[in-house]
Amino acid sequence: MPTIETNLTIDAMGLSCPMPLLKAKQGLSKLNRGETLRLLATDPGSERDIQAFAKLSDHTLVSHESTDGCYQYIIQKG
Repeated sequence: MPTIETNLTIDAMGLSCPMPLLKAKQGLSKLNRGETLRLLATDPGSERDIQAFAKLSDHTLVSHESTDGCYQYIIQKG
């Protein structure tokens, strides 16, 4: 996975839906507008959840990558 500079990393590996999304929301609440969050997850449902969340919120899904069952999301706070 490429390394993108982020302000906060949340490790939600091993957590089931909806926990990765909830952890992302908690992390974003700690950031200032324009800062970025890296979310790591293993739940395949997180793909759908994070993409829908980004579309419905002010936040931007900067990148999304899946490698060997590990999902990495970079979300910029809106």
